[in-house]
Amino acid sequence: MRKLYMLVLAVLLTSPLTLFAQKTGTSKYKCMIQMTNYMGEGAYIAVSLIDSKDAYVKTLYILGQNKKWYHDLKEWHKFQSKNTDNISAITGASVTGGDRSVGVIEIDNAKINAGYKIRFESAVEDQKYNVKDLEIPLTTEALAGKSEGTGYIRYVRFSAI
Repeated sequence: MRKLYMLVLAVLLTSPLTLFAQKTGTSKYKCMIQMTNYMGEGAYIAVSLIDSKDAYVKTLYILGQNKKWYHDLKEWHKFQSKNTDNISAITGASVTGGDRSVGVIEIDNAKINAGYKIRFESAVEDQKYNVKDLEIPLTTEALAGKSEGTGYIRYVRFSAI
């Protein structure tokens, strides 16, 4: 009986710590982007954390490594020009029509279910610019599903790592 009591006590004492740890750390997600079958050059895509006032908070991932084309992602570029974070560790190759890309993004757990969203901004050379190709509410439900894009992105799917 004493062992059972100690086990229950241990669970009760560590549960709040576990919940606190889950809220305060970061989580990594695989982010798979499937592109539509458009014709043209590879798309540059900025994946950003956006707050409830529609302001950029953080760059999560960039597809397209050549900095000279970042200005084509107009709204993100305005934010990044002021922010000047080193994004070299979160960049990957641009992605062409019909292809898919898989990258890893890291999200602050405190931002999940707190009114934030993830914006996918896309641009292709000499073609239409999509400031909101896709916006996903940063909720546990949305991170578990598939979200449809409106421009060059057909859909995006996340999976926790």
